[in-house]
Amino acid sequence: MCVAEFALWALLGFLFWKKGFHRRFPAMGAYLALRVVSMPVLLALFYIQSQPWGRSSTPVYFTYFAFYFYVYWAVYIASAVLLFFVCIEVFRSALSAFSGLMKFGVVIFRWAVLASVIVSLSTVNFEHRGILMIPAIAYRLMRSVSILELCLLGFLCITLNALRLSVRDMTFGIALGFGIMSSSDFVLASFISRKTSLTDPLQFISEAAILFSLGIWVAYSALPERARRPVVMPVNSTIYRWNEIASALGHAGTQVAMPQPANSFFLTDVENVVEKVLSRNLKDPVSET
Repeated sequence: MCVAEFALWALLGFLFWKKGFHRRFPAMGAYLALRVVSMPVLLALFYIQSQPWGRSSTPVYFTYFAFYFYVYWAVYIASAVLLFFVCIEVFRSALSAFSGLMKFGVVIFRWAVLASVIVSLSTVNFEHRGILMIPAIAYRLMRSVSILELCLLGFLCITLNALRLSVRDMTFGIALGFGIMSSSDFVLASFISRKTSLTDPLQFISEAAILFSLGIWVAYSALPERARRPVVMPVNSTIYRWNEIASALGHAGTQVAMPQPANSFFLTDVENVVEKVLSRNLKDPVSET
């Protein structure tokens, strides 16, 4: 299944670059390149460790183990960081037809990402020392980005009609694939124990979810994408008003010089009120006569 996963990553990367999606989603293109390049290296190191000649002598075994350990977690952390940028790309692409909402929403999304990272890293168990801190930090980062992926998929599912976004669009396809991976990770994490093996049935289920997500992305990349047309919205639509409000919030506008009131504006108002009262009292006797 790992070999099949690498084949699907390679096929997906080829189709992604062939269709030119890497120009629209550069972070996703970098993530695919990282997976395609790193996976055969990790599989080769893992295969060496599993062979008798790879662990025949203790120094050699620990050399391979250390190399695999650092490479694996370096790729894991780099993948988590790239996935943050992928989420921002998908969010920006979904709101590309609404420039005001896109600019305002991306700012809020970045602050949400920063808050999520801070909260995740604050829960790191500092009882670990040395290299054991690396897996703890990496898991917290990936958990944080998994929550963002699920929230992003939920946002797109709710606002598909309002944003005039098609299900066949690559924006929704990327969010759907990552949403399936994140869901399987959260569900299986509650069942998989800390001490498990690669022959555990839940490991096969997790790998099957990854293969299913890759199959979805391959299908989205292989099928012809619908041409993106300009979004036409009625003037009285709610999302159009929100877009105008968001555009106004980020627009400085034209500066107008306003006359400054005198320092005695309060006394001036009091004098005007008194004059009105006096004039009314003077008119009343005249009207009675």
